[in-house]
Amino acid sequence: MNPVTCVRKSSSVCIGGLPLYEIAFGPDLEKGESRGYARGVIAIGDVATGWLAVGGVARGIIALGGLAWGVVAIGGCGLGILALGGLAVGFLAIGGGAVGWAAIGGGAVGYYACGGGAWGKFVLDAMHRSPEAVDFFKPCLHWFQGG
Repeated sequence: MNPVTCVRKSSSVCIGGLPLYEIAFGPDLEKGESRGYARGVIAIGDVATGWLAVGGVARGIIALGGLAWGVVAIGGCGLGILALGGLAVGFLAIGGGAVGWAAIGGGAVGYYACGGGAWGKFVLDAMHRSPEAVDFFKPCLHWFQGG
């Protein structure tokens, strides 16, 4: 049986009351924590909160994680102004399933929607090519057309 490991590291340098970096993985039974909670300018852990947050659950200006939310959120489920993920929800959402003002994905729902199946006011998909959506998505169409 493997012992459960706990990792806790923190910078002594602080910016705005937060350590420059904090790393927290695994349970800390002495503190009664079932998972690692990292809070810092750069936070890395099971649950991470910071300007740059990386973790299973990440919250920050830039968040990377299984569940990520922030200004820029990249993850299995991304929630943010710019959201990228398997499920992306945001002002600009790009993902397998995307919901936003502008949405690009396998399934896309938005005011402007582009994808395999797209629903919205202005749509660009296999069955629909509204001129407004074509104009809106024109800067990124070359990505989808392989050129």
